[in-house]
Amino acid sequence: MRGLKRRGGSSVCGSSVCGSSVAVLCLLLTVGGAAGFEAVVPGDIMIGGIFPLHEDVQRNTSFAPKIPQCVRILDRGVVRALAMVDAVQRANAAPLLANANLTLGLWIRDSCSDVSTALRATEDFIREERHCGNTTTADTTTTDTNTGNTTIADTTATGRRRPVMALVGAGQSEISIAVARQLTLQMIPQISYSSTASILSDKSRFPAFLRTIPNDEHQTGAMVSLISSFQWSWVGMVTTDGDYGLSALNNFLWQTADRQICVAFKSVLPESVTNQNIHAAIRQTALTIYNNPKVKVIVSFAKPTIMESLFKELKRQTLAAGDSLDAMRRVWIASDSWSSMDLKNVEELGHVVGFHFKRGNIEQFVNFLSRLEASEEGEGPENSPELKRFYRTLNAEKGEGRSLRPELYADAVFSVQMAVLAIAYAAVEMCRHNDCKTPEAIQPWQLLEALWMEEFETEGARYRFDQRGDINLGYDVSVWKVQAGGTVQETVAEYQPQNHSFSFTRGDAMNPLTALKNIVSRCSSSCAPGQFKKSAEGQHTCCYECINCTENYYSNSTDMDQCFSCNTDREWAPEGSVACIPKEMLFFCWNNGFAIVLVAFSALGIVLALLISALFYHQRHTPVVRASGGPLSQVILYSLIVSFVSAMLFVGQPNSAQCKARQVLYGISFTVCVSCVLVKTLQILLAFQFNPAQQDVLRKLFQPYVIVSVCSALQVVTCICWLVRKSPFSYIINQNTTLLQDCHEGSYIAFGVMLGYIALLAFICFVCAFKCRKLPQQYNEARFITFSMLLYLMSWLLFIPIYVTTSGVYLPAVEMVVILISNYGILSCHFFPKCYVILLKKDKNTQSAFKKSLYEYSSKSTASFETSESSENAVGLDWSTVEIKSVEVSVLNQDLKQRQSLRRSFSV
Repeated sequence: MRGLKRRGGSSVCGSSVCGSSVAVLCLLLTVGGAAGFEAVVPGDIMIGGIFPLHEDVQRNTSFAPKIPQCVRILDRGVVRALAMVDAVQRANAAPLLANANLTLGLWIRDSCSDVSTALRATEDFIREERHCGNTTTADTTTTDTNTGNTTIADTTATGRRRPVMALVGAGQSEISIAVARQLTLQMIPQISYSSTASILSDKSRFPAFLRTIPNDEHQTGAMVSLISSFQWSWVGMVTTDGDYGLSALNNFLWQTADRQICVAFKSVLPESVTNQNIHAAIRQTALTIYNNPKVKVIVSFAKPTIMESLFKELKRQTLAAGDSLDAMRRVWIASDSWSSMDLKNVEELGHVVGFHFKRGNIEQFVNFLSRLEASEEGEGPENSPELKRFYRTLNAEKGEGRSLRPELYADAVFSVQMAVLAIAYAAVEMCRHNDCKTPEAIQPWQLLEALWMEEFETEGARYRFDQRGDINLGYDVSVWKVQAGGTVQETVAEYQPQNHSFSFTRGDAMNPLTALKNIVSRCSSSCAPGQFKKSAEGQHTCCYECINCTENYYSNSTDMDQCFSCNTDREWAPEGSVACIPKEMLFFCWNNGFAIVLVAFSALGIVLALLISALFYHQRHTPVVRASGGPLSQVILYSLIVSFVSAMLFVGQPNSAQCKARQVLYGISFTVCVSCVLVKTLQILLAFQFNPAQQDVLRKLFQPYVIVSVCSALQVVTCICWLVRKSPFSYIINQNTTLLQDCHEGSYIAFGVMLGYIALLAFICFVCAFKCRKLPQQYNEARFITFSMLLYLMSWLLFIPIYVTTSGVYLPAVEMVVILISNYGILSCHFFPKCYVILLKKDKNTQSAFKKSLYEYSSKSTASFETSESSENAVGLDWSTVEIKSVEVSVLNQDLKQRQSLRRSFSV
């Protein structure tokens, strides 16, 4: 077995020991030395390994180049290095390499968690020749009196070593990026077990880099998905200034931008724990966390040692401020860099959710580690002196009895084992076509090509590097729990990058992640439905105030960025609405109380008109009916019936046909009615007011039905022109909260002409009837006509300003009321008195009664004339006797003619 030496000194390597089955491990160790640990196992295919066996290096304070000293053994790195040793041993013993007559060799170097140290190791790997003695060894031990460090050195003859064909490592992304640039010069394949920086997936820059884990894009994506699922929108970020930390920060910020997640603060700490500013940066970060109590979720990509110091400092500041430890409780989302660390008093921190690489079965490695521990005590089969020195060194730095089992992270061990297996499968494929026993016969790029093409198998599953050089297995999500004084990471879920989803290992009731749903991490309170978020200029979008949606706008879920607009043609919404309300369709409906009253009056009018029509028809030969116009009375009554029906069309949901019918029916029917009334008025005027000498001529021209037809025809023509040119139609008036369905008259000019024409006929009737107001009682229709026409004119004069200024549901009711007033005015004035005479004053409905009335009227007229003559004599008029007689004869003749006229009128 290879002996121990100080880097740069001579060494020996006993071939007899190196080939033994006890441990094919050649350890080169300097206690506290500059180069740290080094392990060499000869083989046909040499694999380099770079592991952080120390935590950091002492910084050089001078300008002279000097190899820095490695400080503080890092148990986690030692375990990963031993995992590679175990993986190489098992690969060499497996049938895959045994059948191919191949062996893997390894050469492990310590990076000391430092880029420069790792580059020096890489430089040694890519040199064409190295020496490993195959002769006897002689150990010498010296002690440095200045430092107290003990150096075990050997001397040996030197021999040629096979070139390194592949490299496993490094652990940190910053180191892997630097090493990858150097290895790319000779296309030496590099397989990392824990470097997750996304930049390494860029094959145009790192064509020889591969890894057995997902890159940080998937890890940050998983974190963002977890944060989004719990609706945490106000988070903090802690990372380091190395390539890994900055790459993770950029990926996280990029992915949160689309999920409405805001980063309240970003604390970037120094990558190196020996940096002179590290303590000040940790204090400032702890103060930032303390001063942001609303930030209940913090994502961290820092190192375990940095996080441990941060937790201690946060606790110190919290207690110094006089607060309880509850003030420092947060949800800590841990990246793979520190999610597996062992930490006491986890309950003081709150909740820790860690992301781990997928884990495999490491039972064989646990057995290997157990054999090593037994060998250190001299009890196991692997009790070589070199291993004893190795454990003595660990105990000297970490304390006696130090065990590596707490640093036994299954995900890291599995990733290292996969890297070795991938190289083993690729080597077998490469050596099928090449002589791998001859060092000069194969080149590293051939192994790289085989790694890209060949699948490998472990635990019954087959794997292949994807086009980005990654093996994307997803992540295990764990929750930290305190158990037996230590920390236990309980796996509670798995993250599948292919569909960006979580699959939980237990139901919601039993899953520890369920307890996190009650944690609120927001800058501002959630905006309720009916509100929207309004951010101030220059602030985070997650810091906002909640504003109620304005009228006709709504929001139907929480935390809406803006309110949605309602379709104001059909919907409306009051201020602060969660949904749009359909606008109610309004019209003068049948179940409206006012409409019921008006319809009842219309129906009553129809019934009364029908009853009167029947009564008049039964009494058609009586003087009262004959004096009322005879057949024309029936025309008036039926036109009133049509007018009452047209009034009913103003009720109900209007349509275009209804809008056209109601105005036209009323206009024509009432025109017929007024035309008949006009005929009656002219008939009375013709009988009593015109000079008897002219009556014969006028009577020949007086044709009642022709007059009614002509007057009605003019209105019919007006209505037809109205319907043809611009007819009424149904339309909807869009109001703020309702839809008013109404009839538009089409042409208001035509509407006015129609009403004006009726008003003109009514006015003529009124004038003519007013002149005949002093007729006999039985013929005194002129007074009733005067009153009915006056009522009509007054109602429609009032209708015009009310119609113009009124809007809404009751606008049709205005016209309906006026129509009813007009109709009932005709009924009341023209027919109710006649019905009273027919039914209750039958003695007056006889021919003799009418003759008596005419005689009395004639006598009154003669007496009135004589009284007028005597009044003139009283004032001094001195007429001759001849003149008096002449006047008397004239009066008698006039009275005779008047009596004859009355008789003719009666006969008519």
